[in-house]
Amino acid sequence: MSVTDAPPAPPVKAVIRKPSTRRRLVPYWLLLPGILWLLVFFALPMVYQASTSVQTGSLEKGFEVTWHFRTYWDALADYYPQFVRSLLYAGTATLLCLLLGYPLAYLIAFKAGRWRNLVLVLVVAPFFTSFLIRTLAWKTILADGGAVIDVLHTLHVLDVTAWLGWTENNRVLATPMAVVCGLTYNFLPFMILPLYTSLERIDGRLHEAAGDLYATPATTFRKVTLPLSMPGVVSGTLLTFIPASGDYVNAELLGSTDTKMVGSVIQSQFLRVLDYPTAAALSFILMAVVLLLVTVYIRRSGTEDLV
Repeated sequence: MSVTDAPPAPPVKAVIRKPSTRRRLVPYWLLLPGILWLLVFFALPMVYQASTSVQTGSLEKGFEVTWHFRTYWDALADYYPQFVRSLLYAGTATLLCLLLGYPLAYLIAFKAGRWRNLVLVLVVAPFFTSFLIRTLAWKTILADGGAVIDVLHTLHVLDVTAWLGWTENNRVLATPMAVVCGLTYNFLPFMILPLYTSLERIDGRLHEAAGDLYATPATTFRKVTLPLSMPGVVSGTLLTFIPASGDYVNAELLGSTDTKMVGSVIQSQFLRVLDYPTAAALSFILMAVVLLLVTVYIRRSGTEDLV
């Protein structure tokens, strides 16, 4: 029998070894510390606050769970101006952060060159000091009769802001403008860093290709840069708007009784009035409103690839 007439060799079956039970459980063991952290420091406090929001009573007599859901309606009816004000201030500060942060992030990503690391350090430099100290510094910057106020008055900026109702009597402190300035300054790095990360990931050859197709710089930005940077825009606006809407430090230190935000009301109800059910109800209402707005915003933005 010739070699060509020999029967074909039986196929070699690949031996697939199933991973052992211990190896399959490794990812879950690695996730366990994070899950426990979320349960202890997030889920359990949320459950406790939820039960507090439906309690009745007082600090002297004690609080008892009576499923009093009317607390939510009463809290919203009594403090809806603070809710509207918080969303307005946070939205304005977020828009200002985007208008200021996008050009700076663009320059860092494409134009900074060897100075890129230094500029990034300057962006995060405010985090080296306390949030409280940074906010108090704005009381000096916006003080009556200061250089900043004189420049704004000379440029007639205060006339415009007074017409909009954001300043009064040629002063900025204790006005909505002061609160928004503080929010913008304190949360600006949260806008710049995601924008920079998103812009830095854009392949430079795409800009070259757009130029080869005779696209103007404006067209290149509108057709290439902006769409590819949308994940950074969405991430930055969320990281700015969410904490700004619940902030109370800027409203307390730079504002007045007419500029109180809902965070100030929650802090007062918890620590001064000692009305824990109302404070908890306000917290949950704020969380629900912000969650609803964020969900709608993400769906309308057309991107889920967040940096």
